[in-house]
Amino acid sequence: MTTLQHAQLDWDENGNPISRAFADVYFSNESGLAETRHVFLTQNELPERFAALPASGRLVIGETGFGTGLNFLCAWQLFEACATPGARLQFVSVEKFPLSRADLVRALALWPELKGFADQLLEQYVAIHEGFQRLVFDSGRITLTLLIGDALDMLPQLDGEIDAWFLDGFAPSKNPEMWTPELFAELARLAAPDSTIGTFTSTGWVRRALNAAGFKMKRVPGIGHKWEVLKGRFLGWPEDVPAPKPWFARPPSPDTERKALVIGAGLAGCATASSLAARGWQVSLLERHADLAQEASGNPQGVLYLKLSAHGTALSQLILSGFGHTRRLLERLERGVDWDDCGVLQLAFDDKEQQRQAQLADAFSPELLHVLDTPAAEAKAGIALNSGGLFYPEGGWVHPPALCRRQANAANIRLMPHHDVVELRREGDHWQAWDGDRLLDSAPVVVLAGAAEVKRFPASADLPLKRIRGQITRLHETSASASLSTVVCAEGYVAPARLGEHTLGASFDFKRDDLTPTTEEHLGNLDLLREISDDLTERLDADRLPAEHLEGRAAFRCTSPDYLPIVGPLADKAAFLEAYAMLRKDARQTPDTACPWVDGLYINSGHGSRGLITAPLSGELIAAWLDNEPLPLPRAVAEACHPNRFVLRGLIRGK
Repeated sequence: MTTLQHAQLDWDENGNPISRAFADVYFSNESGLAETRHVFLTQNELPERFAALPASGRLVIGETGFGTGLNFLCAWQLFEACATPGARLQFVSVEKFPLSRADLVRALALWPELKGFADQLLEQYVAIHEGFQRLVFDSGRITLTLLIGDALDMLPQLDGEIDAWFLDGFAPSKNPEMWTPELFAELARLAAPDSTIGTFTSTGWVRRALNAAGFKMKRVPGIGHKWEVLKGRFLGWPEDVPAPKPWFARPPSPDTERKALVIGAGLAGCATASSLAARGWQVSLLERHADLAQEASGNPQGVLYLKLSAHGTALSQLILSGFGHTRRLLERLERGVDWDDCGVLQLAFDDKEQQRQAQLADAFSPELLHVLDTPAAEAKAGIALNSGGLFYPEGGWVHPPALCRRQANAANIRLMPHHDVVELRREGDHWQAWDGDRLLDSAPVVVLAGAAEVKRFPASADLPLKRIRGQITRLHETSASASLSTVVCAEGYVAPARLGEHTLGASFDFKRDDLTPTTEEHLGNLDLLREISDDLTERLDADRLPAEHLEGRAAFRCTSPDYLPIVGPLADKAAFLEAYAMLRKDARQTPDTACPWVDGLYINSGHGSRGLITAPLSGELIAAWLDNEPLPLPRAVAEACHPNRFVLRGLIRGK
């Protein structure tokens, strides 16, 4: 993986930012706002197109070169002025060298009339790291997906259609890599029918290369010191583009009423309901318990811990994108009660872990993680430790029920506790949810988000989900333990106190089905605490606490064999095996047979112990599948999480 590098800026005498690497300005020194509006908003006909959007409509803008975010903010401002309530704007922008937050604050201060929008961007401009980063504004009416990396690495990973392109890299003479035929071919691949494009350059070879990619370009009058600029329209594919493999292709979007049943009101279910509701769906959130977040999502404290790989695996990419998304959601909760960005310290408790941490420190930016020696780790944690470790400064702890509550309280969501769905029946174009003889509700779409309970339904019964029992222990804060100032992890974890209690855990039990907390596992959690810190054990008086009086709770994690969640549309297994039987003989074939989808049935499950990081972004992924939007993750990562991966692997292996 490529370590994130922030833009290196100089500032001219008027306070305008200049790229040190490219020796070029981010916007016109004379008329930055006017130029943005003329080149990108006017040439893409956005005032008229925004005004014409229906209440449930959306427009997707793609951009090369996010820079200071000026184009995004101007588009947002125009959308707010022109678009009907209920319409949505999605903005996808690629940026290799994102500004640091401090530089972004300074740059955006130049535009007082955009302050209301800029402040919202700055509030969400945290945990911006490599890969796909989703930012959500105005209750989901506006979404910004930043693709952090080289444009020719990132755009080929994007799955979606772009309605209007802003081509805004530095000048072709300064940064020719952003103006290549290869890049223009990606713009064409992603362009929706009749997509438009605008750019400040009028250079002849740029115009000819865009024409060759399938855009009909023409020069039009510029503004300010720009005599001419380019605008264009996409006329069609210049050549055949290979279709995705049918078992990972998008199912047809439902054309019936926009209503969905989400079964299970934990982290995955509440996130899915929130993402759909933000897009105008009416959502019934059915929960068998008396309230939401009663199972694995009900622990008093969960840890925002990133177990990454230095090799850019699908899981690592998912975690990096999911961490940023969750971390930005938490900014809307009450710090200190609902969450705390106190950081997470992963101790280097043996040689293997120390080696792994050194590899991660080489692979990622110090803003995400960095190694602390023992004295520095002790100073950060506020307690004595046996070793140093890897520190994640943007991590911390979360009260998961608070996040669930925030998401489930969104408009368009009806929480239905004491509704245990034991059977799903397809009647016409609707799913009916039944509890014995009682019809609970019906809708064209169902999302199964009840962890391992999804196996009770025939279409998902064969998914290889397994339950792992975990127990946490709650310890009362003491005056001495109050010095703990960050989450500390080894084989277990301990968090700074929330409302006078530390959370300690967690056990892993693959065999026990009973959820009654046991003394044995409390004692095991105390052993995990000693491995973290003898000093903290003493500060908590943990060795003197009667084990039978310890308090805690147990719940089942739900995980898959490859530790990736299971997120996406479900297929009919028997029909799938028949349709793609030829893969048993030749796995290289890509038949053109359409996948036999189970109409309107989706799943969001298998998040294991990473649900805080992976479940909220998976809700966005489900919504993107259903609304035919650009996916919030690289296509390969979405495929790695797809439910069809298991039956596909079985076919290829001849099972």
